[in-house]
Amino acid sequence: MQFTELNIPAEILKAISEQGYTKPTTIQEKSIPLLIEGKDIVGQSETGSGKTAAFGIPLLIKVIPQKGIQGLILTPTRELCIQVSDALKSYAKYMNVKITPVFGGVGIGNQIQAMKNTNIIVATPGRLLDLMQRGLRLTSVKYLVLDEADRMLDMGFIHDVEQIIRQTTANRQTILFSATLAPSIRGIIHKYMKNPALIQAKTHVDTSLLLEKSYQIQTHEKFSLLTHCLKHETNGIALVFCATRRNCDKISKNLRAQHIDAIAIHGGLSQNKRIDTINKLHKRGAGILIATDVASRGLHINNISHVYNYDIPKVPDDYVHRIGRTARAGAKGTAITFTTPQDYREFKNIMRHINREIKTAQTPAFEKVALVTNQEQEFSQGENRFKKRGQFWKRRRR
Repeated sequence: MQFTELNIPAEILKAISEQGYTKPTTIQEKSIPLLIEGKDIVGQSETGSGKTAAFGIPLLIKVIPQKGIQGLILTPTRELCIQVSDALKSYAKYMNVKITPVFGGVGIGNQIQAMKNTNIIVATPGRLLDLMQRGLRLTSVKYLVLDEADRMLDMGFIHDVEQIIRQTTANRQTILFSATLAPSIRGIIHKYMKNPALIQAKTHVDTSLLLEKSYQIQTHEKFSLLTHCLKHETNGIALVFCATRRNCDKISKNLRAQHIDAIAIHGGLSQNKRIDTINKLHKRGAGILIATDVASRGLHINNISHVYNYDIPKVPDDYVHRIGRTARAGAKGTAITFTTPQDYREFKNIMRHINREIKTAQTPAFEKVALVTNQEQEFSQGENRFKKRGQFWKRRRR
């Protein structure tokens, strides 16, 4: 099937065609006709399935310019908020529709001002509630989307989400997308949706194009192996997953010391820093992103050639989300997991849970590289500052 067969207006078809899209994904093919008809849907899909276009295109078809706020999309994170907003703006390139992202970590003044002329709000729950407390009304919202609803609830937003839903009109059209349908999600569906159609689609990762392998390695040699792989086996953009923010920062600093262009991204960074990091990767088309699992869902980064599980994921779903960042849109991808003797049993359990068998590959020969800890880096920096002060006072005494 082609997008031209889905009763989509010419101006949207032109915009998505310019981005190279001609055939809808499974979730788009199933969702768009139902949403154009006005039905509620529950989409069970994950990152990479094309869900933003699945709910975004019908929303753009329904919105009437200069008629106030008609669409509301709730997202769990600031990054996803920005990405969904940018995607909708690209689809609406030839339309007079105003789309406004609303998220915390930045000044609220411009967002308040933007509410006067916008047609679609893409928001995180916390900042949207702030705007509502300052007078924003949602009674004109006719189209409500809960994107990555399971993650929103996992992050503790269930009461915020319900408070927001109750401020919209009862005759709205409601769309919910979630990777899982946990009891809390089913509760939301039962309370706030009208006979929704269930649409399921698997993550859009072509396993025939994805090479998965693991390297068995001692803990103290992991960094040396990673350095070797990034220097000799990686092209394009690579994602390296670490378990903690602290490890993320440590690995990125040490890689830069080895002249590898690595950038850390995690929940501890400011919003502007995170946005700037992703923009730099997109512009260059190459680089190394060291990430916690905050980046494994929602972040839209093109042309990822390699995913490295430097630290194994805590749960099986996180493994699926991580490797789902590569082998997309007909491109090949590689996912490599470093397993230490302490990790081996847990990694086997993850593979059993997702019904996968990943063979252990022969570990390549690599040069040993020292991994400097955060404390050692701080001590070294302190020593340098002390030496500089000493040199300063020596010059003063002369």
